[in-house]
Amino acid sequence: MPSHRDRILDQFTRQAVPFSGAPAIRNKEILNRIVQWAEAGPDDAVLDVACGPGLLACAFARVVRHVTGIDMTPAMLNQARKIQQEQRLSNLSWQLGDVYALPFLEGQFSIVSSRFVFHHLQDPLAAIKEMKRVCQPGGRVIVADMSPAPEKAAALNAAERLRDPSHVRAMPVNELRGLFDQAGLPSSHVTGYRMEGELEDLLSRSFPDEGDAERLRSIFADSIADNALDLNTRREHGKIFYSLPVAVLVARKGDA
Repeated sequence: MPSHRDRILDQFTRQAVPFSGAPAIRNKEILNRIVQWAEAGPDDAVLDVACGPGLLACAFARVVRHVTGIDMTPAMLNQARKIQQEQRLSNLSWQLGDVYALPFLEGQFSIVSSRFVFHHLQDPLAAIKEMKRVCQPGGRVIVADMSPAPEKAAALNAAERLRDPSHVRAMPVNELRGLFDQAGLPSSHVTGYRMEGELEDLLSRSFPDEGDAERLRSIFADSIADNALDLNTRREHGKIFYSLPVAVLVARKGDA
């Protein structure tokens, strides 16, 4: 059986190009909003953890001194370098590495961020503790991730595991807040938004196991009646559209 690390590398090597080009993922308004929520400014040094194709890192780079993006998938870092070149940004660097053992000094960054990462992690508490470690006192730790209503989380997670075998578990807001508390980052500020999408477009950049795409189509169609997935699924012009709930948590690291 493949390890979870193997599943991530397999999925995100295949997803690198289509994921980086998806309009919902590239949405500049949302990216800029996350940068604003992090209170980023020209003196900041940012680390974007599990940066994927570097879209959030590039958004930060427009307003901060320097951004480092780290990811365990070489194909994602290749996309990040291409997007950096497209956007003509020079104040970024990219590094291969693991979210559980960040190769940086304690307090090296003033902002440490992640987006759409935590639902892939088997030990999200260990990851946020690492993010806190490399954040300087007074700096900000920011996490953006899908976050379903508690009573609908199990159904959404089951569907997501069909779509993406590297999915572990999306957590409701209170659980995400609890992670921050356990890591010593209390009083996290929570905002959120809905990410709009269309099912066939989503499947075109997903790599489910054989037969699971049809199961997903049925699950999404059935959820239109009762919103069982917390995706506000709806049918328009013969297509199924959805609206993914995303929570954004920002906490300031206290003085040592």
